Amino acid sequence: MNRPGHHHLCQTDCHTPQRLSELSHSVAEIEGVTPIFKALADETRVKIIYALLLEPDLCVCDIAQITALTVSGASHHLRLLKAMGLARSRKEGKLVRYSIHDEHVKIILEKALDHSNHLMK
Repeated sequence: MNRPGHHHLCQTDCHTPQRLSELSHSVAEIEGVTPIFKALADETRVKIIYALLLEPDLCVCDIAQITALTVSGASHHLRLLKAMGLARSRKEGKLVRYSIHDEHVKIILEKALDHSNHLMK
């Protein structure tokens, strides 16, 4: 059934124009998560976040050693993770310690790991 003023991409009306409009607005709300996934699209950054999940309060030297990076390379990734709100830091004298930002980051990574393991079965 063709409705006047309704732009059709398919031959069948699966949903009402109102429902499609509601979905369009809902989909637009998720645009803000793209930068998070871009930050996590790098395997090194995912390894850093996972290391911080396993052992909170790692210094940059620890992270560099765990991930086989230079201290400079680890610092670069940590700056990006902090800027994206995925990691945080705190000073302890001259030492800077890093941890995941909050429970949301933990959940994202745990769910991604669960899904990855599920796909490999």
